[in-house]
Amino acid sequence: MNMFDDDNDDFLSRSPQSSYFGIANTANQNIVEQELEKMFRRLAVAEKMLEERGLEDEHEKQIRALVIDKDVDDRTATVFMDLVANIVTQCE
Repeated sequence: MNMFDDDNDDFLSRSPQSSYFGIANTANQNIVEQELEKMFRRLAVAEKMLEERGLEDEHEKQIRALVIDKDVDDRTATVFMDLVANIVTQCE
């Protein structure tokens, strides 16, 4: 039996959010900060694009309306998984 089997099972059974926070607390903090900065920059670019197209009010309305939405939840989980992957690969 591989000594990482229990860790792998635990990692796979966790939500993407809890996996991110677990990794973020133990990983190299410079890498975590760099990845968060990249994510916030992506968010800022997306918001800028919406503003330039006059869609900021629609965006805010959609945020309020989509409190519970499977697609948004899936996309959020993907963002967390991407962050975990980016952090882990840089810390190896």
